[in-house]
Amino acid sequence: MRNSDVTALPEEYKRAVKKIRQGTLEEISYSCGNYINRFRQLVTNHNISAAKAGRETVFGDSIIKKCSVYLPSDYDCTDKEQRYDVLYLLHGVGGSSEEWLSGNGITDGNFTICNIFDNLIANGDINPMIVVFPEGRSAYDWTDTAFNPEGTNLLGFYYFDYELRYDLIPFIESRYNTYANILDTTSGGIAYNRLHRALAGLSMGGMQALNLGLGGYRCDSTVFTRGESSWKNGLITTVSAPGMLDLFAYTGTFSNAPTSSDGKYLGASIGSGSFKLHMLYMTCGDADGVAYGAGYSKAVKGLMEAAGINLGDYYRILIKDGIHDFNVWNNGAYNFSRLAFENMKEHNEPYHITKTLCV
Repeated sequence: MRNSDVTALPEEYKRAVKKIRQGTLEEISYSCGNYINRFRQLVTNHNISAAKAGRETVFGDSIIKKCSVYLPSDYDCTDKEQRYDVLYLLHGVGGSSEEWLSGNGITDGNFTICNIFDNLIANGDINPMIVVFPEGRSAYDWTDTAFNPEGTNLLGFYYFDYELRYDLIPFIESRYNTYANILDTTSGGIAYNRLHRALAGLSMGGMQALNLGLGGYRCDSTVFTRGESSWKNGLITTVSAPGMLDLFAYTGTFSNAPTSSDGKYLGASIGSGSFKLHMLYMTCGDADGVAYGAGYSKAVKGLMEAAGINLGDYYRILIKDGIHDFNVWNNGAYNFSRLAFENMKEHNEPYHITKTLCV
């Protein structure tokens, strides 16, 4: 199982495994008490200041959100001795929790991404793990998938960290047999738990993994901030997110969106933190007109140098002739899963790997 190299996703991993080795998928609902309301306020059930959030914070009623969860074939809810790592896999700006599933296509009657995880587990590339496909808009209108810079649904992308920390992770870890237990807030518990959670995403979800996961900038509409967008898309940076390095030891970004913060800023957030990022995997297609220049290239520049010893293994993987699509993102999910958690080969010095894949 121990892996160190990045390889192209084998075509056969998109095919279904034998029925007995196939994981299951369920859609579940949970209560969310941290989200953007119709007045662009942050509704929260925690003591978060307006200065820290970058907007007015209020108490309010919770909303009900949903997510999809992949469970490996050997998952048995009654077996409390068997525990699992959890990967939170985020979607893009026009997607939902279904993007990695139905948006990624179906092969042999199953969702292709589930086939990939089934094959990784069945072939011993990774230990069985749980994969959560969240709805990444922390907003009262989270079902609205339109790209509207003035919309609260888009603003919700930049506040997903509060929902993840206070709502979704606690729900997942109370419902499923996970190694991590967010209720253990001792220093030893935090150090242990983060080794069993991973965060990754495609496009806008890749931005979230960087800006919210590592500690970059939140964004808002220029209509409300009265600023000018450097991206010419109606969005501008506001306040910095605190990051979630205390929750996640592994981060993956696949064609991260242009609103991703720059590498020096992200690296400085890693370097100044109390927790080491054990692995950062960044990938993009070199022909991606959406993310390559404005997102990926900006985010990798200077990151390693600014992060210093707080950055462990660091992968910068280009996909030759790759564009903004699932050919790139499936390869990202495949390799990131192989390199996270205990799948990595033991080594003394961090891997710093820059590579171009032909897929």
